[in-house]
Amino acid sequence: MLLFLSSGLFLGWSLGANDAANVWGTAVGTRMVRFRTAAFICALFVIAGAVAGGSGGAETLGKLAAIPTIAGAFTVALAAALSVFLMTKAALPVSTSQAIVGALLGWTFFARKPVDFAVLGRIMGTWVFSPILTALLSILLYFGVRFVLARVRVHLIRMDALTRFLLIGAGAFGSYSLGANNIANVMGVFVPSQIFPNVNLGVVEITGVQLLFGLGGLSIALGVFTYSKQVMTTVGSEIYRLNPVTAFIVVLSSAIVLFLFASEGLQEAMRSVGLPTFPLVPVSSSQSIVGGVIGIGVAQGGHNIRYGVLGRIALGWLATPVIAALVAFVVLYVMQNVFALSVL
Repeated sequence: MLLFLSSGLFLGWSLGANDAANVWGTAVGTRMVRFRTAAFICALFVIAGAVAGGSGGAETLGKLAAIPTIAGAFTVALAAALSVFLMTKAALPVSTSQAIVGALLGWTFFARKPVDFAVLGRIMGTWVFSPILTALLSILLYFGVRFVLARVRVHLIRMDALTRFLLIGAGAFGSYSLGANNIANVMGVFVPSQIFPNVNLGVVEITGVQLLFGLGGLSIALGVFTYSKQVMTTVGSEIYRLNPVTAFIVVLSSAIVLFLFASEGLQEAMRSVGLPTFPLVPVSSSQSIVGGVIGIGVAQGGHNIRYGVLGRIALGWLATPVIAALVAFVVLYVMQNVFALSVL
């Protein structure tokens, strides 16, 4: 059974090579944080976020398509991973969230199951809303930080050290939020199969789902270390040139948005006081971080935004769910009719 997890681990590696890298792309792109430092901190906090807070997004994906067989889950994760890998080879910050949703829809069509359009609409709505929200946060934070810096004189050396510290802090927060939000993309399809039992350590009990998500977090960490540098460069310096301060604003804005869509505690707190809540949906860190970069560009006049690069990224976003759905449908057919495995 553990062999079937290989596709989920491959998807986790692809996410680390692509989506997780985007949390640190602006910091590395401005050369305020070394790649190795960024990769180590990112790996540590992604794993922590996956284990501690990854259940909300997985539940939402389960409502879209709960795959009852381990072979079906393997195939869906493989289709999503192949789609992300192809986009990563093209150095595009593709959305892993869109890839897994596309693959799940491919399984739904193959199984001739009805699509829950309410859940699908909620998920697809975040593809539009999350980058817009990040852009708005970036604009607000940009003018707020500029207001403070205009009134507080800080020595250049101290400012450099402070900015570096803030970038690392925002990156750690963003990595945790990414792990909590996007681990559902990596291992959510395997939750119904109950691969690992609960482990009682006396003082604390680790659930089988937490073990599954922890393993997925490790695969994301491996992707960060081995293949993320090229995508960091694309996001960190090619869409719009950022300085260290604006890089911090982009990372913090994206981290906040990822956390809003991942935190069950925050959702419950907002509900308890009668406030509208954010859905617990795996959102794309790629879309969020690109939204933040665009927000900074707009705040500074919008003259130097590289729309050619932006168009190439948008094309990748549009193609990803379609490619993943088609790949899933074909591979499901092969698994069922050639290898005689039950995928439904």
